[in-house]
Amino acid sequence: MFGHSSDSVRRSVPGSSNIALLRSTLSYASARTSFFVSDWTPFILVTSYFVFSTTIYMVCTPKAIEILWYVYMLTNMYVSMVTVIEAILSLSVTREARKRVTQIAANDFKPGSRPWPTPDQLLPILDLIIVAYLPNERDIIMERVIYLCTQIVYPVDRIRINCVYNTPISMEPLEAELAGLREKYPQLRVIKVPGSKSKADNLNYFFTLDTGADLIAIFDADHYPHPHNPRWAAERFMADSEVGIVQGRCVVYNSKASWLTRLISIEFDKIYAVSHPGRAIMMEFGLFCGSNGYWRAPLLRQHKMHGHMLTEDIDSALRAVKENVKAVHEVNSISYELAPTEFQGLWKQRLRWAQGWAQASVVHMPMVWNKPAQGTRSFAKRYGIFSLLAVRELSYYLITQYTCLVTSFIILDFPKSPLALARLVFFPYPLSVWFFIIGIACLIGTLVVTWRVRSEFVSVWMMLVFSAFYPFYLVVMGMIGLYGHARQVVGYNSWNPTARK
Repeated sequence: MFGHSSDSVRRSVPGSSNIALLRSTLSYASARTSFFVSDWTPFILVTSYFVFSTTIYMVCTPKAIEILWYVYMLTNMYVSMVTVIEAILSLSVTREARKRVTQIAANDFKPGSRPWPTPDQLLPILDLIIVAYLPNERDIIMERVIYLCTQIVYPVDRIRINCVYNTPISMEPLEAELAGLREKYPQLRVIKVPGSKSKADNLNYFFTLDTGADLIAIFDADHYPHPHNPRWAAERFMADSEVGIVQGRCVVYNSKASWLTRLISIEFDKIYAVSHPGRAIMMEFGLFCGSNGYWRAPLLRQHKMHGHMLTEDIDSALRAVKENVKAVHEVNSISYELAPTEFQGLWKQRLRWAQGWAQASVVHMPMVWNKPAQGTRSFAKRYGIFSLLAVRELSYYLITQYTCLVTSFIILDFPKSPLALARLVFFPYPLSVWFFIIGIACLIGTLVVTWRVRSEFVSVWMMLVFSAFYPFYLVVMGMIGLYGHARQVVGYNSWNPTARK
Protein backbone atom coordinates (compact mmCIF):
# COMPACT_ATOMS: atom_id res chain seq x y z
CA MET A 1 0.00 0.00 0.00
CA PHE A 2 2.75 2.41 0.92
CA GLY A 3 4.59 1.67 -2.34
CA HIS A 4 1.73 3.13 -4.37
CA SER A 5 0.84 6.08 -2.12
CA SER A 6 2.69 8.70 -4.19
CA ASP A 7 0.94 7.56 -7.39
CA SER A 8 -2.39 7.69 -5.62
CA VAL A 9 -1.74 11.22 -4.38
CA ARG A 10 -0.59 12.32 -7.86
CA ARG A 11 -3.79 10.96 -9.42
CA SER A 12 -5.85 12.61 -6.73
CA VAL A 13 -4.49 16.10 -7.45
CA PRO A 14 -6.68 17.77 -10.09
CA GLY A 15 -4.78 18.89 -13.21
CA SER A 16 -1.43 17.31 -12.25
CA SER A 17 -1.09 15.75 -15.71
CA ASN A 18 -1.88 19.11 -17.29
CA ILE A 19 0.87 20.77 -15.25
CA ALA A 20 3.37 18.13 -16.33
CA LEU A 21 2.33 18.58 -19.96
CA LEU A 22 2.67 22.35 -19.64
CA ARG A 23 6.16 21.99 -18.17
CA SER A 24 7.16 19.66 -20.98
CA THR A 25 5.78 22.05 -23.59
CA LEU A 26 7.55 25.04 -22.06
CA SER A 27 10.82 23.11 -21.81
CA TYR A 28 10.55 22.08 -25.48
CA ALA A 29 9.65 25.63 -26.55
CA SER A 30 12.57 27.03 -24.57
CA ALA A 31 15.00 24.56 -26.16
CA ARG A 32 13.68 25.32 -29.66
CA THR A 33 13.88 29.06 -29.04
CA SER A 34 17.44 28.75 -27.75
CA PHE A 35 18.39 26.71 -30.81
CA PHE A 36 16.71 29.21 -33.13
CA VAL A 37 18.54 32.14 -31.54
CA SER A 38 21.86 30.30 -31.60
CA ASP A 39 21.37 29.22 -35.21
CA TRP A 40 20.19 32.53 -36.65
CA THR A 41 22.11 35.09 -34.59
CA PRO A 42 25.32 34.57 -36.64
CA PHE A 43 23.33 35.14 -39.84
CA ILE A 44 21.86 38.36 -38.47
CA LEU A 45 25.30 39.53 -37.29
CA VAL A 46 26.94 38.91 -40.67
CA THR A 47 24.06 40.49 -42.59
CA SER A 48 24.19 43.55 -40.36
CA TYR A 49 27.96 43.71 -40.89
CA PHE A 50 27.57 43.90 -44.68
CA VAL A 51 24.68 46.39 -44.58
CA PHE A 52 26.37 48.62 -42.02
CA SER A 53 29.76 48.57 -43.79
CA THR A 54 28.28 49.37 -47.20
CA THR A 55 26.22 52.19 -45.72
CA ILE A 56 29.25 53.70 -43.98
CA TYR A 57 31.19 53.76 -47.25
CA MET A 58 28.28 55.50 -48.96
CA VAL A 59 28.51 58.45 -46.54
CA CYS A 60 32.30 58.60 -46.17
CA THR A 61 34.24 61.51 -47.60
CA PRO A 62 36.13 60.91 -50.88
CA LYS A 63 39.46 61.30 -49.09
CA ALA A 64 38.57 58.68 -46.47
CA ILE A 65 37.44 56.31 -49.22
CA GLU A 66 40.74 56.78 -51.06
CA ILE A 67 42.78 56.06 -47.91
CA LEU A 68 40.78 52.92 -47.14
CA TRP A 69 41.06 51.73 -50.72
CA TYR A 70 44.84 52.01 -50.60
CA VAL A 71 44.93 50.16 -47.26
CA TYR A 72 42.95 47.27 -48.76
CA MET A 73 45.11 47.20 -51.87
CA LEU A 74 48.36 47.21 -49.87
CA THR A 75 47.23 44.36 -47.63
CA ASN A 76 46.00 42.41 -50.64
CA MET A 77 49.37 42.94 -52.33
CA TYR A 78 51.14 41.72 -49.17
CA VAL A 79 49.08 38.50 -49.07
CA SER A 80 49.59 37.95 -52.80
CA MET A 81 53.35 38.40 -52.52
CA VAL A 82 53.64 36.04 -49.53
CA THR A 83 51.59 33.48 -51.45
CA VAL A 84 53.78 33.63 -54.55
CA ILE A 85 56.97 33.46 -52.44
CA GLU A 86 55.66 30.30 -50.77
CA ALA A 87 54.89 28.92 -54.22
CA ILE A 88 58.39 29.62 -55.50
CA LEU A 89 59.99 28.08 -52.40
CA SER A 90 57.85 24.95 -52.80
CA LEU A 91 59.52 24.23 -56.14
CA SER A 92 62.61 22.91 -54.36
CA VAL A 93 60.41 20.47 -52.40
CA THR A 94 58.78 19.31 -55.62
CA ARG A 95 62.13 18.82 -57.36
CA GLU A 96 63.48 16.80 -54.46
CA ALA A 97 60.31 14.68 -54.32
CA ARG A 98 60.50 13.92 -58.04
CA LYS A 99 64.18 13.08 -57.70
CA ARG A 100 63.39 10.52 -55.01
CA VAL A 101 60.65 8.98 -57.17
CA THR A 102 63.05 8.71 -60.11
CA GLN A 103 65.70 7.02 -57.95
CA ILE A 104 63.21 4.54 -56.50
CA ALA A 105 61.86 3.71 -59.95
CA ALA A 106 65.35 3.29 -61.40
CA ASN A 107 66.47 0.95 -58.61
CA ASP A 108 63.26 -1.05 -58.88
CA PHE A 109 64.21 -2.15 -62.41
CA LYS A 110 67.78 -3.16 -61.51
CA PRO A 111 68.19 -6.88 -60.79
CA GLY A 112 69.38 -7.49 -57.25
CA SER A 113 69.04 -3.85 -56.18
CA ARG A 114 66.97 -2.55 -53.29
CA PRO A 115 64.59 0.21 -54.45
CA TRP A 116 63.85 1.71 -51.02
CA PRO A 117 66.58 3.03 -48.71
CA THR A 118 65.35 1.05 -45.69
CA PRO A 119 65.19 -2.77 -45.72
CA ASP A 120 61.66 -4.10 -45.14
CA GLN A 121 62.61 -5.82 -41.89
CA LEU A 122 63.89 -2.54 -40.42
CA LEU A 123 60.84 -0.44 -41.22
CA PRO A 124 58.97 1.03 -38.24
CA ILE A 125 55.87 -0.80 -37.05
CA LEU A 126 52.88 1.24 -38.22
CA ASP A 127 49.37 1.63 -36.84
CA LEU A 128 47.23 3.03 -39.65
CA ILE A 129 43.95 4.35 -38.25
CA ILE A 130 40.82 4.99 -40.29
CA VAL A 131 38.44 7.04 -38.14
CA ALA A 132 34.72 6.72 -38.87
CA TYR A 133 31.38 8.03 -37.64
CA LEU A 134 29.44 5.01 -38.81
CA PRO A 135 26.00 6.48 -39.59
CA ASN A 136 27.65 9.02 -41.87
CA GLU A 137 30.09 6.59 -43.51
CA ARG A 138 28.02 3.42 -43.58
CA ASP A 139 27.99 3.36 -47.41
CA ILE A 140 31.75 3.61 -47.86
CA ILE A 141 33.42 2.10 -44.80
CA MET A 142 33.54 -1.54 -45.97
CA GLU A 143 35.11 -0.61 -49.29
CA ARG A 144 37.72 1.61 -47.62
CA VAL A 145 38.72 -1.02 -45.07
CA ILE A 146 39.08 -3.73 -47.73
CA TYR A 147 41.10 -1.33 -49.88
CA LEU A 148 43.52 -0.61 -47.04
CA CYS A 149 43.95 -4.31 -46.27
CA THR A 150 44.57 -5.34 -49.87
CA GLN A 151 46.20 -2.40 -51.67
CA ILE A 152 48.68 -0.84 -49.26
CA VAL A 153 52.25 -1.88 -50.13
CA TYR A 154 53.98 -2.27 -46.76
CA PRO A 155 55.30 -5.43 -45.05
CA VAL A 156 52.17 -7.05 -43.65
CA ASP A 157 53.97 -8.05 -40.44
CA ARG A 158 54.87 -4.41 -39.76
CA ILE A 159 51.52 -2.71 -40.37
CA ARG A 160 48.15 -2.88 -38.64
CA ILE A 161 44.99 -1.45 -40.17
CA ASN A 162 42.72 -0.09 -37.43
CA CYS A 163 39.10 0.80 -38.15
CA VAL A 164 38.18 2.91 -35.11
CA TYR A 165 34.54 3.97 -35.16
CA ASN A 166 31.66 5.23 -33.09
CA THR A 167 27.93 5.10 -33.63
CA PRO A 168 25.01 6.35 -31.51
CA ILE A 169 22.78 3.54 -32.81
CA SER A 170 23.30 -0.08 -33.74
CA MET A 171 24.34 -0.43 -37.38
CA GLU A 172 23.79 -4.12 -37.95
CA PRO A 173 24.53 -6.07 -40.05
CA LEU A 174 27.30 -3.64 -41.01
CA GLU A 175 29.10 -3.84 -37.66
CA ALA A 176 29.10 -7.64 -37.76
CA GLU A 177 30.40 -7.58 -41.35
CA LEU A 178 33.23 -5.25 -40.34
CA ALA A 179 34.17 -7.49 -37.42
CA GLY A 180 34.05 -10.50 -39.74
CA LEU A 181 36.76 -9.03 -41.96
CA ARG A 182 39.31 -9.76 -39.24
CA GLU A 183 39.16 -13.46 -40.08
CA LYS A 184 40.21 -12.71 -43.67
CA TYR A 185 42.79 -10.00 -42.95
CA PRO A 186 45.00 -10.74 -39.91
CA GLN A 187 46.50 -7.23 -39.95
CA LEU A 188 43.05 -5.69 -39.36
CA ARG A 189 41.59 -4.48 -36.07
CA VAL A 190 38.00 -3.25 -35.81
CA ILE A 191 37.43 -1.17 -32.68
CA LYS A 192 34.08 0.24 -31.59
CA VAL A 193 34.68 3.04 -29.10
CA PRO A 194 32.14 2.98 -26.25
CA GLY A 195 30.55 6.30 -25.34
CA SER A 196 32.38 8.21 -28.08
CA LYS A 197 30.80 11.34 -29.52
CA SER A 198 33.63 12.61 -31.72
CA LYS A 199 36.74 11.87 -33.74
CA ALA A 200 38.81 13.05 -30.77
CA ASP A 201 37.12 10.50 -28.48
CA ASN A 202 37.85 7.71 -30.98
CA LEU A 203 41.51 8.64 -31.28
CA ASN A 204 42.10 9.20 -27.57
CA TYR A 205 40.59 5.79 -26.83
CA PHE A 206 42.94 4.17 -29.34
CA PHE A 207 45.93 5.99 -27.81
CA THR A 208 45.28 4.18 -24.51
CA LEU A 209 45.85 0.79 -26.19
CA ASP A 210 49.32 -0.72 -25.97
CA THR A 211 49.92 -1.73 -29.58
CA GLY A 212 53.73 -1.55 -29.68
CA ALA A 213 53.69 0.63 -32.80
CA ASP A 214 56.47 3.05 -33.70
CA LEU A 215 54.31 5.26 -35.92
CA ILE A 216 50.61 6.15 -36.00
CA ALA A 217 48.89 7.35 -39.17
CA ILE A 218 45.48 9.04 -39.11
CA PHE A 219 43.03 8.98 -42.03
CA ASP A 220 39.43 10.08 -42.41
CA ALA A 221 37.05 7.43 -43.69
CA ASP A 222 36.70 8.90 -47.20
CA HIS A 223 40.42 8.56 -48.01
CA TYR A 224 42.15 6.23 -50.47
CA PRO A 225 45.87 6.34 -49.58
CA HIS A 226 48.15 5.62 -52.52
CA PRO A 227 49.58 2.07 -52.14
CA HIS A 228 53.06 3.49 -51.42
CA ASN A 229 51.74 6.28 -49.16
CA PRO A 230 52.90 4.70 -45.86
CA ARG A 231 56.30 3.76 -47.27
CA TRP A 232 57.12 7.31 -48.33
CA ALA A 233 56.17 8.60 -44.88
CA ALA A 234 58.13 5.89 -43.09
CA GLU A 235 61.26 6.64 -45.12
CA ARG A 236 61.09 10.31 -44.03
CA PHE A 237 61.08 9.21 -40.39
CA MET A 238 63.96 6.82 -41.02
CA ALA A 239 65.99 9.52 -42.78
CA ASP A 240 65.70 12.05 -39.93
CA SER A 241 65.35 11.04 -36.29
CA GLU A 242 64.26 14.57 -35.33
CA VAL A 243 61.09 14.41 -37.45
CA GLY A 244 58.02 13.99 -35.25
CA ILE A 245 55.27 14.45 -37.85
CA VAL A 246 55.03 13.72 -41.57
CA GLN A 247 52.07 15.30 -43.34
CA GLY A 248 51.18 13.85 -46.74
CA ARG A 249 49.48 15.43 -49.72
CA CYS A 250 45.69 15.22 -50.03
CA VAL A 251 44.25 15.09 -53.55
CA VAL A 252 40.57 15.44 -54.52
CA TYR A 253 39.67 12.61 -56.87
CA ASN A 254 36.00 13.43 -57.57
CA SER A 255 36.98 16.64 -59.35
CA LYS A 256 34.61 16.02 -62.28
CA ALA A 257 31.54 15.53 -60.09
CA SER A 258 30.51 19.22 -60.20
CA TRP A 259 31.80 22.73 -60.87
CA LEU A 260 32.39 23.04 -57.12
CA THR A 261 34.62 19.97 -56.89
CA ARG A 262 36.67 21.33 -59.79
CA LEU A 263 37.43 24.47 -57.79
CA ILE A 264 38.16 22.52 -54.61
CA SER A 265 40.48 20.08 -56.38
CA ILE A 266 42.70 22.93 -57.60
CA GLU A 267 42.49 24.61 -54.21
CA PHE A 268 43.74 21.40 -52.56
CA ASP A 269 46.61 21.11 -55.05
CA LYS A 270 47.55 24.69 -54.21
CA ILE A 271 47.31 24.11 -50.44
CA TYR A 272 48.98 20.71 -50.06
CA ALA A 273 51.57 20.78 -52.86
CA VAL A 274 52.41 24.51 -52.85
CA SER A 275 51.41 26.53 -49.78
CA HIS A 276 52.18 24.04 -47.00
CA PRO A 277 55.65 22.97 -48.27
CA GLY A 278 56.54 26.57 -49.15
CA ARG A 279 55.49 27.89 -45.76
CA ALA A 280 57.48 25.14 -44.02
CA ILE A 281 60.61 26.50 -45.70
CA MET A 282 59.79 30.20 -45.38
CA MET A 283 58.44 30.16 -41.82
CA GLU A 284 60.26 27.13 -40.40
CA PHE A 285 57.33 24.95 -39.37
CA GLY A 286 55.04 22.38 -40.94
CA LEU A 287 51.50 21.47 -39.97
CA PHE A 288 49.54 18.32 -39.28
CA CYS A 289 46.33 18.72 -41.29
CA GLY A 290 44.01 16.20 -39.68
CA SER A 291 44.15 13.37 -42.22
CA ASN A 292 46.99 11.61 -44.05
CA GLY A 293 49.24 12.59 -41.17
CA TYR A 294 51.89 10.38 -39.51
CA TRP A 295 53.18 10.80 -35.94
CA ARG A 296 55.79 9.05 -33.88
CA ALA A 297 53.60 6.91 -31.64
CA PRO A 298 55.00 7.93 -28.21
CA LEU A 299 54.65 11.60 -29.15
CA LEU A 300 51.03 11.25 -30.29
CA ARG A 301 49.99 9.12 -27.31
CA GLN A 302 51.28 11.85 -25.01
CA HIS A 303 49.95 14.66 -27.20
CA LYS A 304 46.38 13.33 -27.55
CA MET A 305 43.44 15.24 -29.04
CA HIS A 306 41.54 17.94 -27.17
CA GLY A 307 37.89 17.04 -27.58
CA HIS A 308 36.65 20.42 -26.36
CA MET A 309 38.11 22.07 -29.47
CA LEU A 310 35.76 22.20 -32.46
CA THR A 311 38.58 21.23 -34.85
CA GLU A 312 40.83 19.10 -32.69
CA ASP A 313 43.22 18.44 -35.58
CA ILE A 314 44.05 22.15 -36.01
CA ASP A 315 44.53 22.47 -32.26
CA SER A 316 46.81 19.43 -32.15
CA ALA A 317 48.86 20.83 -35.04
CA LEU A 318 49.33 24.18 -33.30
CA ARG A 319 50.20 22.52 -30.00
CA ALA A 320 52.88 20.58 -31.85
CA VAL A 321 54.25 23.87 -33.24
CA LYS A 322 54.23 25.28 -29.72
CA GLU A 323 56.25 22.29 -28.51
CA ASN A 324 58.78 22.71 -31.35
CA VAL A 325 57.88 19.33 -32.85
CA LYS A 326 59.51 19.03 -36.27
CA ALA A 327 56.83 18.49 -38.94
CA VAL A 328 57.65 17.94 -42.61
CA HIS A 329 55.49 17.73 -45.72
CA GLU A 330 55.99 14.69 -47.94
CA VAL A 331 54.25 15.38 -51.26
CA ASN A 332 54.92 11.82 -52.48
CA SER A 333 52.80 10.45 -49.65
CA ILE A 334 49.51 10.95 -51.49
CA SER A 335 45.99 10.20 -50.33
CA TYR A 336 42.87 10.68 -52.42
CA GLU A 337 39.73 12.09 -50.84
CA LEU A 338 36.22 13.30 -51.62
CA ALA A 339 35.21 16.95 -51.86
CA PRO A 340 31.64 18.13 -51.21
CA THR A 341 29.71 18.06 -54.48
CA GLU A 342 27.09 20.65 -53.46
CA PHE A 343 27.43 24.11 -52.02
CA GLN A 344 25.44 23.21 -48.91
CA GLY A 345 27.98 20.52 -48.02
CA LEU A 346 30.89 22.89 -48.62
CA TRP A 347 29.18 25.59 -46.55
CA LYS A 348 28.79 23.29 -43.53
CA GLN A 349 32.32 21.94 -43.85
CA ARG A 350 34.03 25.30 -44.20
CA LEU A 351 31.93 26.88 -41.46
CA ARG A 352 33.17 24.22 -39.08
CA TRP A 353 36.73 24.81 -40.22
CA ALA A 354 36.37 28.60 -39.96
CA GLN A 355 35.00 28.48 -36.43
CA GLY A 356 37.61 25.90 -35.45
CA TRP A 357 40.44 28.06 -36.80
CA ALA A 358 39.03 31.11 -34.98
CA GLN A 359 38.87 29.18 -31.72
CA ALA A 360 42.37 27.75 -32.14
CA SER A 361 43.81 31.12 -33.18
CA VAL A 362 42.62 32.78 -29.99
CA VAL A 363 44.06 29.96 -27.87
CA HIS A 364 47.44 29.77 -29.60
CA MET A 365 48.11 33.39 -30.59
CA PRO A 366 50.37 33.93 -27.53
CA MET A 367 53.01 31.82 -29.30
CA VAL A 368 53.83 34.97 -31.26
CA TRP A 369 55.29 36.70 -28.18
CA ASN A 370 55.67 34.02 -25.49
CA LYS A 371 58.83 32.07 -24.79
CA PRO A 372 58.57 28.34 -25.57
CA ALA A 373 58.75 25.92 -22.65
CA GLN A 374 61.71 24.22 -24.31
CA GLY A 375 64.18 25.45 -26.89
CA THR A 376 63.80 28.69 -28.81
CA ARG A 377 61.39 30.16 -31.31
CA SER A 378 62.95 32.03 -34.21
CA PHE A 379 61.70 35.30 -35.63
CA ALA A 380 60.72 33.52 -38.85
CA LYS A 381 58.56 31.06 -36.93
CA ARG A 382 56.95 33.81 -34.84
CA TYR A 383 56.23 35.76 -38.00
CA GLY A 384 54.81 32.62 -39.60
CA ILE A 385 52.53 31.97 -36.63
CA PHE A 386 51.33 35.58 -36.71
CA SER A 387 50.68 35.32 -40.43
CA LEU A 388 48.89 31.97 -40.08
CA LEU A 389 46.69 32.97 -37.15
CA ALA A 390 46.26 36.75 -37.12
CA VAL A 391 46.66 37.77 -40.76
CA ARG A 392 44.55 34.87 -42.00
CA GLU A 393 41.69 35.73 -39.62
CA LEU A 394 42.03 39.44 -40.46
CA SER A 395 41.97 38.69 -44.20
CA TYR A 396 38.28 37.76 -43.98
CA TYR A 397 37.53 41.35 -42.99
CA LEU A 398 39.82 42.87 -45.58
CA ILE A 399 38.23 40.87 -48.41
CA THR A 400 34.67 41.59 -47.31
CA GLN A 401 35.37 45.25 -46.57
CA TYR A 402 36.72 45.71 -50.08
CA THR A 403 33.58 43.97 -51.36
CA CYS A 404 31.41 46.42 -49.38
CA LEU A 405 33.47 49.34 -50.69
CA VAL A 406 32.96 48.25 -54.32
CA THR A 407 29.27 47.66 -53.63
CA SER A 408 28.95 51.23 -52.39
CA PHE A 409 30.64 52.47 -55.59
CA ILE A 410 28.12 50.57 -57.70
CA ILE A 411 25.13 51.77 -55.71
CA LEU A 412 26.17 55.41 -55.87
CA ASP A 413 27.32 55.38 -59.50
CA PHE A 414 25.95 52.35 -61.29
CA PRO A 415 28.21 51.55 -64.27
CA LYS A 416 26.61 51.64 -67.70
CA SER A 417 28.96 49.11 -69.35
CA PRO A 418 31.33 46.24 -68.42
CA LEU A 419 34.30 48.54 -69.12
CA ALA A 420 32.91 51.13 -66.74
CA LEU A 421 32.41 48.42 -64.12
CA ALA A 422 36.03 47.23 -64.51
CA ARG A 423 37.29 50.80 -64.22
CA LEU A 424 35.18 51.33 -61.11
CA VAL A 425 36.35 48.11 -59.42
CA PHE A 426 40.03 47.97 -60.41
CA PHE A 427 41.15 51.45 -61.53
CA PRO A 428 39.51 54.16 -59.42
CA TYR A 429 42.79 55.86 -58.39
CA PRO A 430 46.17 56.77 -60.00
CA LEU A 431 48.15 53.81 -58.60
CA SER A 432 45.40 51.31 -59.39
CA VAL A 433 47.13 49.97 -62.45
CA TRP A 434 50.27 49.04 -60.48
CA PHE A 435 48.31 47.22 -57.79
CA PHE A 436 46.41 45.43 -60.53
CA ILE A 437 49.61 44.41 -62.36
CA ILE A 438 51.33 43.19 -59.18
CA GLY A 439 48.23 41.28 -58.08
CA ILE A 440 47.79 39.62 -61.48
CA ALA A 441 51.50 38.78 -61.67
CA CYS A 442 51.40 37.13 -58.23
CA LEU A 443 48.25 35.20 -59.12
CA ILE A 444 49.73 34.00 -62.41
CA GLY A 445 52.97 33.01 -60.69
CA THR A 446 51.11 31.00 -58.04
CA LEU A 447 48.91 29.32 -60.67
CA VAL A 448 51.92 28.43 -62.82
CA VAL A 449 53.58 26.70 -59.88
CA THR A 450 50.29 24.98 -59.01
CA TRP A 451 50.00 23.85 -62.63
CA ARG A 452 53.44 22.25 -62.43
CA VAL A 453 52.43 20.15 -59.40
CA ARG A 454 48.77 19.59 -60.27
CA SER A 455 47.22 16.18 -59.71
CA GLU A 456 46.08 13.90 -62.52
CA PHE A 457 42.49 15.01 -61.87
CA VAL A 458 43.09 18.65 -62.88
CA SER A 459 42.93 19.80 -66.50
CA VAL A 460 43.91 22.99 -68.33
CA TRP A 461 40.25 23.96 -68.66
CA MET A 462 39.73 23.56 -64.91
CA MET A 463 42.69 25.83 -64.19
CA LEU A 464 41.25 28.52 -66.48
CA VAL A 465 37.86 28.29 -64.79
CA PHE A 466 39.51 28.45 -61.38
CA SER A 467 41.40 31.60 -62.38
CA ALA A 468 38.19 33.29 -63.51
CA PHE A 469 36.18 32.36 -60.42
CA TYR A 470 38.94 32.65 -57.82
CA PRO A 471 38.20 36.30 -56.79
CA PHE A 472 34.53 35.43 -56.20
CA TYR A 473 35.56 32.24 -54.39
CA LEU A 474 37.73 34.34 -52.06
CA VAL A 475 34.76 36.57 -51.27
CA VAL A 476 32.63 33.54 -50.40
CA MET A 477 35.42 32.14 -48.21
CA GLY A 478 35.71 35.55 -46.53
CA MET A 479 32.00 35.54 -45.80
CA ILE A 480 32.23 32.01 -44.38
CA GLY A 481 35.14 33.17 -42.20
CA LEU A 482 33.01 35.99 -40.79
CA TYR A 483 30.18 33.56 -40.18
CA GLY A 484 32.60 31.31 -38.27
CA HIS A 485 33.64 34.25 -36.10
CA ALA A 486 30.00 35.10 -35.41
CA ARG A 487 29.30 31.52 -34.40
CA GLN A 488 32.26 31.57 -32.06
CA VAL A 489 31.02 34.82 -30.49
CA VAL A 490 27.57 33.35 -29.73
CA GLY A 491 29.04 30.05 -28.54
CA TYR A 492 27.59 27.89 -31.31
CA ASN A 493 28.87 24.34 -30.83
CA SER A 494 26.75 22.06 -33.04
CA TRP A 495 28.86 19.57 -35.03
CA ASN A 496 27.77 18.79 -38.59
CA PRO A 497 29.65 15.88 -40.19
CA THR A 498 30.58 16.19 -43.85
CA ALA A 499 28.28 14.07 -46.00
CA ARG A 500 29.99 11.13 -47.73
CA LYS A 501 28.82 9.88 -51.10
